[in-house]
Amino acid sequence: MCGVIGIAAEHEVVGEIYDGLATLQHRGQDAAGMMVFDGNQFHTKRGNGLVRDVITAADIPGLRGKIGIGHVRYPTAGSYSVDEAQPFFVNSPFGLGLVHNGNLTNAEKLRKELAREGRHLNTASDSEVLLNVFSRELRRQLTPETSQRLTAKKLFAAAEKTARRVRGSYAAVILVAEYGILAIRDPHGLRPLAVGVRKNREQKEFAVASEDPALTALGFHSLGDVQPGEAVWLSAAGKILRRQLVPKKWSPCIFEYVYLARPDSQIDDISVYRSRLRAGEYLAEEIKKAKIQIDVVVPVPDTSRTSALTVASKLKVKYREGLIKNRYIGRTFIMPTQAKRQKSIRCKLIPLPLELRRKNVLLVDDSIVRGNTSRQIVEMVRAAGAKKVYFASASPPLRSPCVYGVDMPSKKEFIANNLSIPQIAKRLKADAVFYLPLADLVKSCEFGGKKIPKFCTACFDGKYPTKEVDAKYLKITEKQRDNSRGEEQEEQMTLL
Repeated sequence: MCGVIGIAAEHEVVGEIYDGLATLQHRGQDAAGMMVFDGNQFHTKRGNGLVRDVITAADIPGLRGKIGIGHVRYPTAGSYSVDEAQPFFVNSPFGLGLVHNGNLTNAEKLRKELAREGRHLNTASDSEVLLNVFSRELRRQLTPETSQRLTAKKLFAAAEKTARRVRGSYAAVILVAEYGILAIRDPHGLRPLAVGVRKNREQKEFAVASEDPALTALGFHSLGDVQPGEAVWLSAAGKILRRQLVPKKWSPCIFEYVYLARPDSQIDDISVYRSRLRAGEYLAEEIKKAKIQIDVVVPVPDTSRTSALTVASKLKVKYREGLIKNRYIGRTFIMPTQAKRQKSIRCKLIPLPLELRRKNVLLVDDSIVRGNTSRQIVEMVRAAGAKKVYFASASPPLRSPCVYGVDMPSKKEFIANNLSIPQIAKRLKADAVFYLPLADLVKSCEFGGKKIPKFCTACFDGKYPTKEVDAKYLKITEKQRDNSRGEEQEEQMTLL
């Protein structure tokens, strides 16, 4: 769930890439980076931390160029090193920089193939694997017989070969020195990628980003999404070319609409905001079945506010901001360790007793993952004087890990994996717990996107859209996650 952006313009792009990354900061708080090309050489700045901390005013004069890419990182298990902050770079052919959102599910196989070909990588990142696969395929297009000059035909041929070799999820943006920017999206469209255009005096300027608000904030007019299995070429000369590389296998991640994306985003012609409104309506119908008295609906800020509004409206009860958020604390879901999540939630949310005291409170959150954060929130609300505390999730029970770039826990860590809903309520110390049924979540999203035959709902039902993800694969990834977590905890103890 990283954020990526690429801009090809007539003027220096460092400021706009910075602003675009700030707009995408919700997609990753762990690391940030930028790479620009000035016509002669690449200039790069990357590091751990928020955009404002990594790229400072002192860095701006050194980041000169009219084409560039940027990245905010949300770490998957074991990916916390500054060496794995993006963009990545290879110097041949031409000089290539890459930013990537997603996760390759055949990365280890490709890594071994690259090693046999003499390409030894610097990190454990699958993004570096993707860059080297593309670099290899592009080099193969540049034979003496066809000349060393890059053409759109050669570029798309290399992109197609890459798309046929790699598996999993990828919304990737590649900077090609002197020529422009290439954007590629995996055949399932698992991760979002939008493209936009802006008219300038001399030529059109183009940009791509994980979510369209990052484009509209910079004055670009949205051209919609990069299609699943499509490549889009934004040339330095102000032209755009599009090519369908491989057949579409529609299955975009439905959790983007639940939590990951901004509410003002439109992904694959579906309004994230409207999908969350509809989810709240369906959730209210589930709650009505319980025939309980509710005095006030309180959202767990921020993502659940939209759904909570329609829950309150449908139930005909008051909507109140009963939990006040400290806006200087980041998104707890994407913090890398449980210790950090637990510590930050106590500082992040402060209950407002005037709205909770002596009332039956319905808390609405976007999802329930491990349950630790949810339990702390229930305890806060009870301590503030609530008579009863009910907890509602605007998504179904999470039961399976995501292998496509969202660092969810292993299967055994999900609270809903082995517990019934009444048992979950007891664990959370809530009077009752409610979940949105999966069929209703799908209806909430597909209303605005009739062209999508199927979403990826693997984190809810364990049905993964790519064939290589089976029980054996999940067992291996779970073991890798546990090992990396053990190393991380040992490192923390050393630091302490």
